[in-house]
Amino acid sequence: MLHSTFGCVGGTVALEMTLNIHSKAIRKGRKFDQVLEGARDVFLVDGFGAANMDHVAKASGVSKATLYSYFADKESLFIAVVQTICAHQAEQAMQHIDQSAPPAEVLSSAARHLLGFMTSEFGQRIFRICVAEADRFPDLGLAFYQSGPMVVRAKIGEYLHDATAKGLLDIVDCDLAADQFAELCKADIFPKILFGVQTTFEKAELERVIEGAVTTFLARYSRKQ
Repeated sequence: MLHSTFGCVGGTVALEMTLNIHSKAIRKGRKFDQVLEGARDVFLVDGFGAANMDHVAKASGVSKATLYSYFADKESLFIAVVQTICAHQAEQAMQHIDQSAPPAEVLSSAARHLLGFMTSEFGQRIFRICVAEADRFPDLGLAFYQSGPMVVRAKIGEYLHDATAKGLLDIVDCDLAADQFAELCKADIFPKILFGVQTTFEKAELERVIEGAVTTFLARYSRKQ
């Protein structure tokens, strides 16, 4: 249990530290959310390279002076958009999951939220932007990784640690198990998104992957009677 506790709690502390690196430097005000919403729309339509601060100011309904009072450049603005939306998605997901339910139900709900974000327009577009700009702007990919996959790992890892402590699961390394579960949820879906083979998915397609992921995961980590 020592590895499980350290892996989950330590991962959460590290996550909070990394997510605070950029946010501490941002001065927030009453139009901050307005700017983020406008920037989100611009980045989704124009991508990172073609987007500019003039477009963001117009889409946000604020002056350029107001925009620059929050963000010094386009890169810091993009990072703030990614961090804010990903963090909100993660918090909303965990708040709507009944973690007192049996592990199969909890993991199925978590998988639906994970795949919902992965297959969303925002999730797909931001992923492609980060990959396309990785060489020139590596901080963009880092921000997405810290705000997306690392958040998923921490949240699922915390649940796995608690479920193990209650005797529902038998896991030594919660961080590794959380990563494994996330990868199982990507089966068949993520490669199609990655190579542009398919960008929209029917509910039945997603449920097939979710059922397989949960069944496989519990076959490995369920507490043996």
